[in-house]
Amino acid sequence: MPVTQEIIDMAGQWSKELERWRRETYNPAREKFKERKERFLTPSGIEVDPVYASRDSKGAGELPGEFPYTRGIQPTLYRARLWTMRQYSGYASAEETNRRFRYLLDQGQTGLSVAFDLPTQMGLDSDAPLAAGEVGKVGVAIDSIHDMRILLADLPLDKVSVSMTINATAAILLALYVAVAEERGIPAKELSGTIQNDILKEYIARGTYIFPPRPSIRLIVDTFAFGNEHVPRWNTISISGYHIREAGATAVQELAFTFGDAIAYLEAAREAGLPLDRITKRVSFFFGVMNDLFEEVGKFRAARRIWSKILTDRFGLEAGATRLKFHTQTGGSTLTAQQPQVNISRVTIQALAAVLGGTQSLHTNSYDEALSLPTEESARIALRTQQVIASESGLGNVVDPLGGSYYVESLTDRIEEETMALLDRIEEEGGMLAAIESGFVQREIQQSAYDYQKGIEAGEIEVVGVNRYRTEETAPPAGLVVGGDTEETQKARLKALRAGRDSGRYEAAMTELEKAASGVENIVPYIKEAVLAEATVGEICDRLRTLFGKHEEIVTLL
Repeated sequence: MPVTQEIIDMAGQWSKELERWRRETYNPAREKFKERKERFLTPSGIEVDPVYASRDSKGAGELPGEFPYTRGIQPTLYRARLWTMRQYSGYASAEETNRRFRYLLDQGQTGLSVAFDLPTQMGLDSDAPLAAGEVGKVGVAIDSIHDMRILLADLPLDKVSVSMTINATAAILLALYVAVAEERGIPAKELSGTIQNDILKEYIARGTYIFPPRPSIRLIVDTFAFGNEHVPRWNTISISGYHIREAGATAVQELAFTFGDAIAYLEAAREAGLPLDRITKRVSFFFGVMNDLFEEVGKFRAARRIWSKILTDRFGLEAGATRLKFHTQTGGSTLTAQQPQVNISRVTIQALAAVLGGTQSLHTNSYDEALSLPTEESARIALRTQQVIASESGLGNVVDPLGGSYYVESLTDRIEEETMALLDRIEEEGGMLAAIESGFVQREIQQSAYDYQKGIEAGEIEVVGVNRYRTEETAPPAGLVVGGDTEETQKARLKALRAGRDSGRYEAAMTELEKAASGVENIVPYIKEAVLAEATVGEICDRLRTLFGKHEEIVTLL
C-alpha cells in the first residue's frame, strides 16, 4: 500500500491524539506524589496538586472583552490605558490632607482616595463627647461644607476622579462634594468618582454603621437615584469585599458575601423601580488582594464570570451590561510590625496579583502601616511600586497573561464553584439581609479568622519575621505624627459656624429633610440643601437617628 499524504496526515493526527491522551490521563508527577502525606492548600483551603494538565481546567474559551469577561472586561486592557493609581490618604485636618493630595498628584498619582476619621464615618461632629480622642486620627475630619471646601481647594475636580471611603454618612459626603464643586462652577455631570456607600459589610465586618439595615438600604437606593439623575459619571456604590477579607474571610467567602450584598442592593433598587441597566453601570466593587498570587488571580477572574452570570440569570440584563469594575487594595492585615521593610515585598507580590488579575484601580499599602499612618517617604515607595510594575515589568503589554495556565484556570473554576455553593447557602438562610441579621455570615468569617490565627500560632502558616526568620528587634522606623491640635481646631470651627450661620435657612432645611425622611421622597436632595444651609454631618445624622433609630450590634458566638 503506497504511503499517501492522507495516511501521513492520519498518522500525525493519531500521534497528536496519543500525546493529548497521555498528558490528560497520565500525569507522572501526580502519580509520583500520590503516596506522599503532605497536603498543600491555598489560604481558602483549596488543595493544590503538584502539577496541572489540560484536564484540570474547563477553560473559559472566550477572549478578553467577551462575555462572561473571565479574561477581562476590555479587549486591550492596559495597552489602551493603565489602571488608576489611587493611593488612599487622609488624616488630621482638611488642610493637611489637601497638602498630601497635592503631593501625591505631583508624584504621578492618577486618582485620589479620601480616608475619613471615625467621627465623620459614624455621623458625629468633632465636638461630640463620643468623638473625643478620635478626631483626625485615622482619616480627615469633615464636619461641614467649610471643611470640604478646604479639603478640595485647588484640586482639579473636573479632571481627577475622587474615591471616598465612607458608608453610613456616604449620602452626606457626596452632597458636600457636589455642593463644593458646583460653587466652583463645575457641573455635577462632569464629576467622576466613587463613594463606598456599602452599609451591609459594616454590619458584617467593620462596624461603622449608624442606622438599622433596612432604612440604611433605603438611603443607599436614594443615593443610586440621585446619582443616576444628577451625577451620572459617579459610582454611587463600591461594594466592598476588602473589609470582609480583612476581618478574616477566605477568598471564596470574600466573593460570596460581597456578591450577596450586591444582590440585596440591586433587589432593593429594582423594587424601587430604578432602571437596573443604568444603575449597574455605576456599581463598582472593592476587593482585597493577599499573598497567594495565583489564588488571587483566580479570584479576580472568577469574580468577573460570577458577576456576569448573576446579572444575566438573576436580573435579566444583557451580556454587554454585565462587566465587573473593581478597585483593589493590598492586604492591610498582612502587614507586620516586625521587620516592617519586608512589607514592601508583600505589597509588591499583592500588586502583581491585582494587575495580573485585571484590576481597574489599585492602592498599594505603605510598609509602615502596621505602626502608624504612612509617612511621605513610605507613601512614595508604595506609589513607586505601582509605577515600576506599570513602566518596567511588561505586564501591561498583554491581557490576562496567566490565562491558559492549567493551574490558574483550575483555581478560577474551583473558586467559582465554591462561591456559587456559598451563595446558594445564603439563599437558604433567606437572603443576605436575613443571613446578616441571624449572624450566619459573621460566624462564617469568625471561624475562618480563628482557624487562620491558630495556623500561625502553630507554625503551620508561615509569616516571615513573625514565626519564621525572626531577628532581634530594632527600633521601628519613625511613624507619621498627626497634629495634636486638630480636635481643638475643629471644635473652634464648629462653634464659629453655629454662631454665624443663617439660623432661619438652617431650620427650614432641616425641617424639610425630616419631612422627606418621614415619607417616601428621595432624601439626598434635602441633604444637599441642608449642607448648603451649613448643617453639620452630626446634626443631619442626629435628625435621621430620631426617625430611623440606631443599629444594635448582633453578637455571634462560634
